[in-house]
Amino acid sequence: MINQNESCGAEQISISYLTCLLSLLEEWTGVEHLEEYLSYLIYLTWLFMPLLILLLLPAVIVLLLYISVIILHIYKRKTDLKEAYLNDFWDGARQMLATIWYVHARIWNGYELRGLEKIPDGPALIVFYHGATPIDFFYLVATVLIRKKRILHIVADHFVFLIPGMKLLLDVFCVLHGSPEECRKVLENGGLLVIAPGGVREALFSDENYTIMWRNRKGFAQVAIDAKVPIIPMFTRNVRETIRIFGGRIRFLRSLYEYLRLPLLPVYGNFPVKLQTYFGDPIPYDPNVTAEELTEKAKNALQYLIDKHQEIPGNVWRALMERVTTERKDD
Repeated sequence: MINQNESCGAEQISISYLTCLLSLLEEWTGVEHLEEYLSYLIYLTWLFMPLLILLLLPAVIVLLLYISVIILHIYKRKTDLKEAYLNDFWDGARQMLATIWYVHARIWNGYELRGLEKIPDGPALIVFYHGATPIDFFYLVATVLIRKKRILHIVADHFVFLIPGMKLLLDVFCVLHGSPEECRKVLENGGLLVIAPGGVREALFSDENYTIMWRNRKGFAQVAIDAKVPIIPMFTRNVRETIRIFGGRIRFLRSLYEYLRLPLLPVYGNFPVKLQTYFGDPIPYDPNVTAEELTEKAKNALQYLIDKHQEIPGNVWRALMERVTTERKDD
């Protein structure tokens, strides 16, 4: 540190620029030994840098979603409306975004999809286990659109429709509120409907043991019966290891969610773990099965996929190592 009587003029060649800057800051703020405070601040920054990264990485997914929205708005303005008479106006945009998300899935999570041949050409209802975020569903939508040229209709929680700026993205990718009438219409028109019966509750309060939390939900089963379509279970290995939840076991936070029905718990991670999505065998339509019985069948089928493909409890380090180890062979 230089003496207060020294100046930082051009003649003070031996004085470094940084030293001059610190001296001027001390004079301007009136704080002595500013260099020591800055050194301490830099030390704290390095100390907490890993924690900051863990908290900020999930924002990458949000950023990708908003980039997708921007691309859709650009596409809407630049695409000739006459194309709407030839095919679905949004086909080009869907394919473009599917490619972006598919590349991201392959690079960041080494994403793979197994059992795609179990998806019929006609209608079906897909039920899946909900991770802390639906990142595996984003990857699934992209992969199915690229490899089977089919759109997946997803039932989302009400709060999703309240997220600012997301309406166009939700509309283009056929996100539904989930009324029985909406769901039946999709299936009767030959579409693929995707539901996570555990919803946000399962996302927030399940854990590394991959506990299914459907409670008494059986409306999806009744929809499948009414539309006479099969139910196909789906599970993504390591989905709870990519992003994790703070405070999922705190009773007060659970009560707060039940009251507000908003996912207010903080998340961390977005680890580049290996993600593999598996489809189970379809549960065929049976007119003699009740909604309660079909719900139990679907739950058992999903539990079978978890037991077969997921090591319990889940472990982030092990899931990371699956990116570099020999590919696991399934029975």
